[in-house]
Amino acid sequence: MKITTASVFIVICLVCAGPLAKIKAVSPSPDGDYPGGNTAEGQEALFSLASGTFNTAVGWLSLASVTTGELNTGVGAGALDLNTADNNTAVGVAALLLNTTGTENTAHGSFALFSNTTGINNTGSVN
Repeated sequence: MKITTASVFIVICLVCAGPLAKIKAVSPSPDGDYPGGNTAEGQEALFSLASGTFNTAVGWLSLASVTTGELNTGVGAGALDLNTADNNTAVGVAALLLNTTGTENTAHGSFALFSNTTGINNTGSVN
């Protein structure tokens, strides 16, 4: 996968623009364990969490859009940023970034499964 300057710029715009319209945030601010078995560490990690359970978000904007989703793991800046679904694992910067409702996906590496939005049962790795 070739990463161009334009694609990096688009990712930065998407990551930065998404949470701007949101006014609520997980409380207290990210620093560890939360009710429902959730864990968040990083600026705006689990930013929109309402009632989701057993999610782990580590990194800037990881799992920032999940509200009621459960059993998700996002490690890396922007990992699963737009995700609102369940049972996804993303490790790497912008891994599964555009995923919204796809479930049972696993991505490993920067930008792995970046464009997956609604697909299910996918596994992707970037070296």
